[in-house]
Amino acid sequence: MPALPGKALILVENLSVPFDRRVWQESTTLRDAGWEVHVICPQGTKRDTEAEAVVDGVHIHRYPLTAATGGPAGYLQEYGSALWHTLRLARKVGPVDVVHACNPPDLLYLVAKYLKRQGARFIFDQHDLCPELYLSRFDRGQDLLYRGVCALERATYRAADVVISTNESYKEVARIRGGKKPEDVFVVRSAPVVERFHEVPAEPELKKGKPFMLAYLGVMGPQDGVDYALRALAKLRDEVGRTDWHAVFVGSGDAFDDMVALSAKLGLANQVEFTGRISDEDLVRYLSTADVCLSPDPLNPLNDVSTMNKVMEYMAMSKPIVSFELREARVSAGEAAVYAPANDESAFAKLVAQLLDDPEERARMGKLGQARVAGPLSWENSAKALLAAYEHAVKS
Repeated sequence: MPALPGKALILVENLSVPFDRRVWQESTTLRDAGWEVHVICPQGTKRDTEAEAVVDGVHIHRYPLTAATGGPAGYLQEYGSALWHTLRLARKVGPVDVVHACNPPDLLYLVAKYLKRQGARFIFDQHDLCPELYLSRFDRGQDLLYRGVCALERATYRAADVVISTNESYKEVARIRGGKKPEDVFVVRSAPVVERFHEVPAEPELKKGKPFMLAYLGVMGPQDGVDYALRALAKLRDEVGRTDWHAVFVGSGDAFDDMVALSAKLGLANQVEFTGRISDEDLVRYLSTADVCLSPDPLNPLNDVSTMNKVMEYMAMSKPIVSFELREARVSAGEAAVYAPANDESAFAKLVAQLLDDPEERARMGKLGQARVAGPLSWENSAKALLAAYEHAVKS
């Protein structure tokens, strides 16, 4: 049994680090507990561009990666390249006590199995349920590729000594579908970085002359519901008769260009602003000025059981939220959000209007949300669970 703390290697393919906030929080928590932490991840395009870096005591090894385009063949090329580079860099890092692989995709277990043969323990950090992600993103039903995704998830569960889940719904999947023992699964919820999300004085000029601002923060992929938000805003204008708002969509992703085009098609170009990815300083300026924040993720197999980072971040900024009715959205936000029936854009629009008309309710909801993030949903509690997972992995 290796001594605690030891040497940990975190593998991530989906984002660069430290840009991946969850992975960075995990890395620094382990560092603070005395672990020697190495991370292998892709290089970023505008930040995290160096191949090698030591950031605040964390050793980061990055590789070049081109995001998939053109369907399954593109993903095969992306994931094949990522696996090759990850294995190459893992050999460079050398033997470790714990290998900690973050999905998606459910392919990094192959590198973890190589390191297990050298004595490492394997922690699977399940950021997404990949079978549900496939169904929600591609809507192809249970075809051959779907069965392959399920097989990769099963192989990852089998190889893992410990599973980290982002919420209780994911933990249940690890127990039932993955066959993991309850004592081998730890819930480490994602939580906002307090230093990043802090209110600053509102800037009325960001509202572009309107009394109110609506804000969306997050990834813009096919399953993230930005199209639902835009259609709801069109209904807010056309059905509810409200034009006293300016909306800001912060973030980027595969669907960004399509969402800009949809905004224009709906006649919203003069009321909706797309910023792309922006600095933390600008982010808090927009969120501090916003009156209502939007969480338009539609009900689908993935979203219903996933914890949305945007919801946690809105609450950290003391903002009221409008969401669709999703199981884990209620677990996260509680009374800090109001909930429209699943995928009902007209109801979503009406709830936005109700909150705009009720400043006292907006303030009450904002305070409730901030208290949840500072208390039971804080990273401090997640950090304890993370360290317990590592101790269990090494001692089991």
